[in-house]
Order: sequence, then structure tokens, then C-alpha cells
Amino acid sequence: MTRLIIILVISLSSIATTQAETLYVSDTLDINMRSGPSTGHKIIRTPDSGTPLTVLEKDTSSGYTRVRLSSGTEGWVLTRFLMNKPAAKEQLAKALETIKVFQSSSSNAQNELIALKDTHQKLERKAKKLTTSNTKLEKELSSIKKTAANAINIERENKKIAKELLSLERNHQLLQQQTEALKDRREKDWFIAGAGVLIIGMLMGFIIPKLRFKKKNNWGSL
Repeated sequence: MTRLIIILVISLSSIATTQAETLYVSDTLDINMRSGPSTGHKIIRTPDSGTPLTVLEKDTSSGYTRVRLSSGTEGWVLTRFLMNKPAAKEQLAKALETIKVFQSSSSNAQNELIALKDTHQKLERKAKKLTTSNTKLEKELSSIKKTAANAINIERENKKIAKELLSLERNHQLLQQQTEALKDRREKDWFIAGAGVLIIGMLMGFIIPKLRFKKKNNWGSL
């Protein structure tokens, strides 16, 4: 922390001054601002340590410098009590203020980092949920594929059975036709056989009496 303050003090001391030279009241004591360049002139102000003074002119013979306060009051102060840099306490105050700003920025950055970590954790949890859901969906899809495959196999078996059934029906119809044909043929055969028997019987009924008659004639001739 001390090293940071020193660095900030050095960096602040390197800032360029305005066009009019600005000196600062020594940080070791308060000084008197007089109406003229000697101790015999009236004291008009007593600027505090670190007060910025705009230099108007320097009197090297008397060792005084004519300066102006920020309020507009002009007067003479001893040159040896002036510094080119702000008082250490002023620099320290600015440095502390700068540090506060940095700390505030750091705090904001930490808050943002915490928020980002929280968001990251939420995204990780969401990603895990999505992964779990994806695994579940993959299992369901695999089950659906198996079911679909089984359904396809069943459909193929049904088609095969339907073909076999159709073939059996055709064979059955063919057997029925053959049976009907055999039945018709058998009936025809029975009809023909009956007709043959009838014809034979008629022939025999016609021939046998003649044969008997012929035999009688033959016996009579003897």
C-alpha cells in the first residue's frame, strides 16, 4: 500500500502546471502574505500549508514573491517558504482519493467477477441438465428405434404370413376344384357304369329268351 501511495505521489507530481507558474505554501508552516516585499508591510493573509499561489513577479533582492490567491487577493510572501510541488499532505490526500477510486473500481470488478462466476455456475448447471436430458432423449430414441425395428419385423412377418395364407387359400381353392372335378368325374363314371349295366341287362333280357327258344326248337327237332 505504501509503495502504491509513493508511486501515485510521484506520478501526480509530474503533471504539467498551467501557463502561469504556480507555487505552493511550504508544508512545514503557515506563512504571512504582506502588502509589500518586507516585514514592515502589513499582513493581509496567512495562507495555510499547501495553499496554491499564482506567481505574479519575483523580487530577488528582497527575497519576496508577489502572488495571487485563488480568491483574487494579491500580496507578497517570502520566496523561501514556497515550493514547486503541492504539500505532501495534499499529495497524500489526492493519492488516497485516487486509491479510493481504484478500490471502488476494483470492488466493482470483483462484483462483476462474482456475477460472472455465478452466471458461469448457472450455465454449468444448465449444461449438466441439458446433458442429462440429452442422454435421456438418446435412450428414448434408442428404445423407439428398437420398437420401430420390432414393428418393421412384425410387419414383415405379417406380410409373409399373409402371403403364405394367400397361397394356402389358393391351394385350398385348387383342392376344392380338384375335389369337385373328381366328384363330377366319379358321378359320370357311376352314370356310365349304370348305363352300361342297364344296357347289358337289356341285351341279356333280349338275347336270353331267344336262346331258350332256340334250344326248345332244337330239342323238338330231335
